[in-house]
Amino acid sequence: MGDEPRVVDMLAVLRVLQFGDSMLPIGAFSFSNGLESAVATGLVRDESTLREFVYTVVEQAATGDCIALLHAHRAAARHDLAAVVLADQAVMRRKLNEEMRLMTVRMGRKFGELGEFVHSVPLMNGWLEAIKTGATPGTFVAGVAVLLAGLGISERECFAVHQYGVATMVLGAALRLMKINHLTTQAILFAVNGEAPAAFARIAGCTLDDMATFAPVADVLAAIHVKAHVRMFMN
Repeated sequence: MGDEPRVVDMLAVLRVLQFGDSMLPIGAFSFSNGLESAVATGLVRDESTLREFVYTVVEQAATGDCIALLHAHRAAARHDLAAVVLADQAVMRRKLNEEMRLMTVRMGRKFGELGEFVHSVPLMNGWLEAIKTGATPGTFVAGVAVLLAGLGISERECFAVHQYGVATMVLGAALRLMKINHLTTQAILFAVNGEAPAAFARIAGCTLDDMATFAPVADVLAAIHVKAHVRMFMN
């Protein structure tokens, strides 16, 4: 009886490790989250500028997508599909460029379908049906929230999974786009992860109206990428 809480904690850790894995087959490797254009234009050119770029992308995700993530997680925990849809739509409305919209819905649907196949949770089938009918866009944010809430993973851990995924997407792309090694990217990841608790504390009480994704340089880079003649990534 005394060991039961540890068993629950162990399962939560294992679920987080599985669904936060950078090798999860949801197509994340196809996207660079803006890094390809940043490297092509010289904005990111070495370890220092890569670190700054990752910090910016992760902070942008925290103050934008992750506010909706927490609202969707709370809605899923109380089996409120309508509220999940509102958070899902809030994410999509703030994606200004075509490639970022493509990224979030492609990864979101694949994440949801994977979750439904591996272990069906409350609301996941309803959310996937809502995507098919066009009632909701099906963003990655909502997919992560619905699945992890259904698995009993806390909103704090859900936030960690999302932010880890954002950082590893960029750093994985950096290994293919730059002269940089795994040791350096892991050091950057370790440093970025250290900021997550403070970021969570800043946004935990925010409403959907507080979502802010103002990053003009990122928007310009995304626009450049759309018309690029040579591209390794889809954004």
